[in-house]
Amino acid sequence: MALPTAPVAAGSLVGGYLVARETGVRPLGGAVLGVAGAWCTREWSRRAGAPVATALLATYLAGFGASHPLAKRIGAWPSVLTVAAVSGAASWALADRRG
Repeated sequence: MALPTAPVAAGSLVGGYLVARETGVRPLGGAVLGVAGAWCTREWSRRAGAPVATALLATYLAGFGASHPLAKRIGAWPSVLTVAAVSGAASWALADRRG
């Protein structure tokens, strides 16, 4: 059975933040996001087609972008966990549950 994309998408948003925070090297956190995002996009495309993969990648990237202003309102960790949950749920709903 193929690895589900939902935990990778959600986990990489959390992991990317954690790597950037703990190392102080933001591009290193971005590398985590880039590698995981590329893998997820390939899998989304394979499992659900290019239009769904494009929508999920947009959700993933929008979550990353939205986490910054959201963090100013609710805090860093709640923000990261919120966007990770949204990205993971979308990945499961649109790609993973199809089998």
